Amino acid sequence: MIAPRLSHTPPWPTDPLQLDRSLDSFLREDIGHVDLTSTLMIDEALTAEFEMVAREPIVVAGLAIAARAFTLYEARIEIEASVEDGASVDKGRALMKLTGPARGLLTVERTALNLVQHLSGIATLTAQYVERIAGTGAQLVDTRKTTPGLRALEKYAVACGGGRNHRLGLDSGIMLKDNHIAVCGSIGAAVARAKARVPVLTRIEVECDRLDQVEEALAAGADLIMLDNMTLEAMRTAVERVDGRVPLEASGGVRLETIREIAETGVDFISVGRITQSAPAVDIGMDESLAISPAEG
Repeated sequence: MIAPRLSHTPPWPTDPLQLDRSLDSFLREDIGHVDLTSTLMIDEALTAEFEMVAREPIVVAGLAIAARAFTLYEARIEIEASVEDGASVDKGRALMKLTGPARGLLTVERTALNLVQHLSGIATLTAQYVERIAGTGAQLVDTRKTTPGLRALEKYAVACGGGRNHRLGLDSGIMLKDNHIAVCGSIGAAVARAKARVPVLTRIEVECDRLDQVEEALAAGADLIMLDNMTLEAMRTAVERVDGRVPLEASGGVRLETIREIAETGVDFISVGRITQSAPAVDIGMDESLAISPAEG
């Protein structure tokens, strides 16, 4: 039986060409010239069956990515998933069964596990943040505080945990931060310059750390306003003054212990870098479920 998913829209899929390119790089890094242990110790004709098992309660992310790592290296590996990404599972739950050439399974094992453990860690922590703000109307979003080379996968994991993605990269939207504004001279000047040059469907967000800046960003025609490291009182005042004319994003030092009270100020989005930057990997193992046997033929 497939475990129930969290109640959220399925995340956007990873482009298969980009995924294969990344996985090829990950596998080459780990294998080097040859997997000496598996090649020397395991006969080429042997097959085996393993199960990937959750060793603690988790929200799952990255199973399809791990499955592709196995089949990219060894096309004869057969995979049967018992849960979907985004599912919340208990300790001891089997996530997938893998059957095929023993050498290939053991060569790819660590790379695949590293990915699933890391991505499921992000999804699990994200789900905890999402649970804390349930019923407030605020939505959790991620940031660009991601591991170089893993951004697309980490943002996918955030979506598996019930969060929303902010910018995927610098080309996804304009965010005018304090240094951009300082170079341009003012919020008004920065927004005007952006509006004159930006692609027509791209939104402009302005970072503000004072209420007078919120007023200026609103008057300049910003599409979104970020409330950066503001007090709860200042955020409540900003929500009242903006009065729903543009979405408001709270950001800066958000923790599990503080996110609920931030959400209750009435902001629309809360961005949290910790869900990608500091999420601990979860414990997932690959256990032998069927004795190794000679391959047919």
